[in-house]
Amino acid sequence: MIDVRRSGDRYRGGETAAGIESFHAFSFGPHYDPDNLRFGAVLACNEERLAPGAGFDEHPHSHTEIVTWVVEGELTHRDSTGHASQVRPGDVQHLSSAGGVRHVERNDGPDPLVFVQMWLAPLSPGGDPSYEVVRGIADSTPYAVPGAGALLHVRRLAAGERLAVPDAPFVYVHVVHGELSLADDRLGPGDSARISDESALEGTASDAAELLIWEMNH
Repeated sequence: MIDVRRSGDRYRGGETAAGIESFHAFSFGPHYDPDNLRFGAVLACNEERLAPGAGFDEHPHSHTEIVTWVVEGELTHRDSTGHASQVRPGDVQHLSSAGGVRHVERNDGPDPLVFVQMWLAPLSPGGDPSYEVVRGIADSTPYAVPGAGALLHVRRLAAGERLAVPDAPFVYVHVVHGELSLADDRLGPGDSARISDESALEGTASDAAELLIWEMNH
């Protein structure tokens, strides 16, 4: 089964006057949709756009694996465990909120910031929070989130290049840039596909594309 969700159908949020635009692929905050709460381990896939100087003040998280991919600009992160970093395009940021953590996310740079943030449900609650940034992850290098039983594949495809979709009970594909032909559908920026009970599925980049692909067993 392939369930394609279009960019234009995402729930719009944020605070325009504060320089924040948000686009939510799943039920989120005031946008409650009981039929769109999660897919596999994925609870949220938010595209955030922050103007220079804008950001999210300190706020709490718990029992969530949070993975962030910067599309353009630079993300400043600080958290209650003492971590502080700048996250740039090509970096994978992972905050395991575990039993509880507070953090700040801001655009302290001179240019607009766009990032995709994905929340995953943990296999078990509690524990100690942890944080890491993998700099400049290479194409096809999987990033494991063992706390959620999931693998993230970052794929950068040239026009005409074929993609072998992972064989897994649940696969979530998010298009960051470009276009991807998948079965009978063509996906563009911000579009996603929720794939279950499929095997030997392939796609083709109809234009140079950057994709975030979650491979999940739960």
